[in-house]
Amino acid sequence: MTDRKTLRKDTAYYHLPGLFEFYELYRLFLPLFRKHREYFYDWCEIGSVYGAPADCLWGGGRTSFGDHDPGEVLELMQEYGVSPRLTFSNSLLRQEHLSDSKCNDLCRLFSDSGIIIHSDLLLDYLKSNYPGLYFVSSTTKVQTGFQQFVGELKREDFLYAVPDFRLNKSFEQWKSLPQSRKDKVEFLCNECCYFGCGDRKACYEAVSRKNLGEGDSEHHCTAPDAAWGYRFSEAMKNPGFIGIEDIQTIYLPMGFSNFKLEGRGLGSALVLEILLYYMTKPEYQIHVREEIYLDNMLDLF
Repeated sequence: MTDRKTLRKDTAYYHLPGLFEFYELYRLFLPLFRKHREYFYDWCEIGSVYGAPADCLWGGGRTSFGDHDPGEVLELMQEYGVSPRLTFSNSLLRQEHLSDSKCNDLCRLFSDSGIIIHSDLLLDYLKSNYPGLYFVSSTTKVQTGFQQFVGELKREDFLYAVPDFRLNKSFEQWKSLPQSRKDKVEFLCNECCYFGCGDRKACYEAVSRKNLGEGDSEHHCTAPDAAWGYRFSEAMKNPGFIGIEDIQTIYLPMGFSNFKLEGRGLGSALVLEILLYYMTKPEYQIHVREEIYLDNMLDLF
């Protein structure tokens, strides 16, 4: 799996959303990516697919509604050599939560996979009990200071770390990192949240409380245009947005290889459009759409 291999420096490795949420989409997309490689940019690969089942105590970041059988999910990822990552980024875990049977069963099943993690308490527990796992430091830590994030990169526990999207364009600072640190950075490309948001940490904590069954109220976003929800066209206008031209002409030449795509809380149709934009040559996008849309087993919305 790509997470354990030496990364090719001329290649962008995408980390895709919806491991459990969009199983039916990936059941169709992954065979296309393998069989018709000419449809897709030759400078990109799939690094991982991340997500968590619904009602996952350790879950965080976004509320998940994925309910596909974990065994089938793992089998699909293994068939196509894609690293699965469990999104266990709950920031409010306590000692009593570590014995949760559902989450422990998932760790046993995905014993050679990745964990996107926030809590150091959970990190220590997983290191002791599931030594085959690798760890990704979650963007839910909201580390908006560059040196604060560099401290995260220095932690040997993490194979990768995802910076806050508002650091994406700090080019002079990114250039200053040694290559060993650059290899650990995984940029969040298509965040739609308000660039000036001061409530991002509170938003993530609300999701964490909800997953623990301790909070019934939703976090009410006060950002401009929050009522619209996620729109990829709006994400493209975000000052932190990383597009395909940026990846090819700025980030890859600078020595960065890992790029995370947001979308766990969206519908399959919009996630497909994101995959088409980032991975598929324009002249072949209709071919991919036809293959996906004509499969009547996929719930597109």
